[in-house]
Amino acid sequence: MRVAVVGATGMVGNVMLQVLAERNFPVTELIPVASERSVGKEIEFKGTNYTIVGLETAVSMKPDVALFSAGGNTSLEWAPKFAEVGTTVIDNSSAWRMDPTKKLVVPEINASELTTNDKIIANPNCSTIQMVLALAPLHKKYGIKRLVISTYQSISGTGVKAVKQLENETNGIEGEMAYPYQIHKNALPHCDVFEEAGYTKEELKLVRETHKILSDPSIGITATSVRIPVAGGHSEAVNVEFDTHFEVEDIRTILSETDGVVVQDDVENNVYPMPFYSEGKDEVFVGRIRRDLSQPNTLNMWIVSDNLRKGAATNTIQIAEYLVANKLIEKAVTV
Repeated sequence: MRVAVVGATGMVGNVMLQVLAERNFPVTELIPVASERSVGKEIEFKGTNYTIVGLETAVSMKPDVALFSAGGNTSLEWAPKFAEVGTTVIDNSSAWRMDPTKKLVVPEINASELTTNDKIIANPNCSTIQMVLALAPLHKKYGIKRLVISTYQSISGTGVKAVKQLENETNGIEGEMAYPYQIHKNALPHCDVFEEAGYTKEELKLVRETHKILSDPSIGITATSVRIPVAGGHSEAVNVEFDTHFEVEDIRTILSETDGVVVQDDVENNVYPMPFYSEGKDEVFVGRIRRDLSQPNTLNMWIVSDNLRKGAATNTIQIAEYLVANKLIEKAVTV
């Protein structure tokens, strides 16, 4: 595979390179792509140095697959140009997620929907991925009627500027602000921009993307997303109302048998998911599994995952792995 990583110098791009190497993805030629200020510089991948190129050059090189993590505007402009030359694009931005002509994929749930005709494939939002991975098998078994979601999200989800802000504030240094307030020793009920009815874009992503991935727009969903001073790992408190009765032990069994999910649920020994434990790992960790005593057929659980790995880079590469394994990437035509 001739693989382009678009946004190779960014936070997610760096993790993509790590995950490609760790998982031994069949990269025969790496094409690192970044903004003009980085063009000409070199990055190292598996012991070989590669020169960073711009987007126009990368398109002319006709990679077999392009992994995008360079923002929505870049993706809207350039993903179709890669697709036109035969490249399969897997995009980590929000640009294509709700496009009805594009698949929104978590491989463990709906990769089987992919075909060779899918030249632009959308990677879901990080907070959505970890949640639906745990919810999909439960929805299949019991039917989800309603979700009430509260997220506690890492600053790394905002990017390098936010990480620097926290570092500066921790060390008492004045600097550029990614947020309208300090994040050190604080919690901001404000993830992304505010949109309709007072909800943020991040909260609405959880609603819309969950409906699309689970192929069920009838699920009632409401969300509150909060940014907390944690460097890596998103946490979510999820209240799930099912259509039918369940036993808590059956829930634990189903989740423990779900690919990519690790159950950590032993409160007597203080075993439960935490973001510092998830950092650097690809699994989604689920715990605090308990019945909601206030109404029937309702469950509470706590879901944690590394937002830069399964929430972004790893999920993207797992999509590429599925395409390769099932011969769904048609080799781009080279000149």
